[in-house]
Amino acid sequence: MPKVIRIGTRDSALALWQANTVTRQLESLGYKTELVPVKSTGDLILDKPLYEMGITGIFTKTLDVAMLNGTVDIAVHSMKDVPTALPKGIIQTAVLERAATEDILVKKCEIDYTKHFIVATGSLRRKAQWLNRYPHHTVVDLRGNVNTRLEKLQNNNWDGAIFAKAGLKRINVLPENHIELDWMLPAPAQGAMVIVSLETDKYCTEAVSKLNHEPSRICTQIERDFLRKLEGGCTAPIGALAQIVGERIEFKGCLFSIDGTEKIEIAKTISLDNYKKGGIEAAVELLANGGEALMMRIKKEMNI
Repeated sequence: MPKVIRIGTRDSALALWQANTVTRQLESLGYKTELVPVKSTGDLILDKPLYEMGITGIFTKTLDVAMLNGTVDIAVHSMKDVPTALPKGIIQTAVLERAATEDILVKKCEIDYTKHFIVATGSLRRKAQWLNRYPHHTVVDLRGNVNTRLEKLQNNNWDGAIFAKAGLKRINVLPENHIELDWMLPAPAQGAMVIVSLETDKYCTEAVSKLNHEPSRICTQIERDFLRKLEGGCTAPIGALAQIVGERIEFKGCLFSIDGTEKIEIAKTISLDNYKKGGIEAAVELLANGGEALMMRIKKEMNI
């Protein structure tokens, strides 16, 4: 009797959409699947900004435990939520074809950027980039799943809120009143879905690896290598985007102070045959160009 692949997922609308996408793709290849939804710590605690909670992998840890104790066989994640170092025994098995990487502003009114404006986001990266560009604006914390955040936007006196475009498009809640923030660098691996499995589970690993989209895997690896080298286990306002253009990869990365007043950027062209070193080399260059001192100040401010 063929093994049923138990797919672990968070129980939000977006997470279930992602898990169902994996279900359809695996079943189209002849595999049997079962969804196993769980609720993560990040979904349960909504009254604190993520960066104040001090937990690495806050949206993924519950599923890691479920895999390691045998409750589920694989897990599906928004890749930007996954720590760059996976728990021992768990491996990255496939990156699905990436969707839109952009951040967007969902606005409630016409915007005069020269005047005071209240924007909501739970992301340290988005907050820092917004304040760097608009230091006279106010940024307030916004937590919850996509639908909850859209509802909170409507029920508060905020002027707008920042979202990842891919998430809203996937569950068909992308409002017409949005603006693409083409100047804002996304989180490393934003717009990508990743599937992880147990290193010892050869059946599931072989099955899931058939879903891998290699260009997406390469670009997200560069971005996550950049993040890992910069971060050193610390949450920081870091953005990164790698895009394959012909036979090369165009990469942009940034590091901001928490209040957005300081910005360090890097742009590099990476050859496809050097992609395994590209993200690390970009991070080393940025660290040497003031990034190391800025990271030390960030860690001090966050008591790390």
